Amino acid sequence: MTRGRIETPVDPRDLPGDFGHRVDVDVRFADTDAMGHVNNAVYLTYCEMARIRYWSDVTGEPVAAGHEGAESLILAEARITYRAPVFHTETVTVETRATHIGRSSFILEHRLTACTPGGSPRLVATSESVMVRYDYRTDRPAPLSDAFIAAIETFEGRSLR
Repeated sequence: MTRGRIETPVDPRDLPGDFGHRVDVDVRFADTDAMGHVNNAVYLTYCEMARIRYWSDVTGEPVAAGHEGAESLILAEARITYRAPVFHTETVTVETRATHIGRSSFILEHRLTACTPGGSPRLVATSESVMVRYDYRTDRPAPLSDAFIAAIETFEGRSLR
C-alpha cells in the first residue's frame, strides 16, 4: 500500500499529512438510526475494524480471538470528532496511521471519509485510539516486542518513540 490520503475539500479541522493504511467499509442499513444516518457508535466500530486490520497487516500477527493465556491488544482509550453524517449505501474509508509508541502502548489516528458510488469523498470524522499490548495470563500490560516496534516504524517510515 502506498502512502497518501483521500482528497476531500479543504477543512481546517482535518488531520494533516498522509496515511499508509486504508480500510473500506460499505455502510449497511443496520448501521443507521431512526434519523436515517449512521449511528454515532458505529463510527467507532469502523475504527475498530481498521485498528484490527492495521495491526495484522503491519505486524503479521492476528489479534487473538480469545484470552486463554494469550497476549493480545486491548483498547485503552478512544476519542472521536464527528464532522458530517453518513448514510446507507455510502462507503466509508478509514485511513489509519501510528503516531507514537510507548513501552506497552501505541497511538493510532484515524481519518474517516465517505462517499456515494461515483461521488466525491468528504471528511466525516477523525479519531484517535490508544492500544495496549495486554497479557491475559498476568492481567497486566505487556511490553511491545522489538519486532512489533520495528514493523510499525518501518511501515510508518519513521521513529515513533
